[in-house]
Amino acid sequence: MKKLILATVFAAAATTAFAGGMSEPVMEAPVVASTMDQAAGSASTLLIPLALIAIVALATN
Repeated sequence: MKKLILATVFAAAATTAFAGGMSEPVMEAPVVASTMDQAAGSASTLLIPLALIAIVALATN
């Protein structure tokens, strides 16, 4: 009986050891920020508040 339990334990341990298999690791490409995108983004973010300030200034006169 002890040999049957021992064989069952070894069989269960062997199946979980090989469950995942070996596969190639997947590596994602690094993200690189472009300086051209940052310059265009900052100019467009300044344009809207300046336009709103100009509209409020014209409306108050």
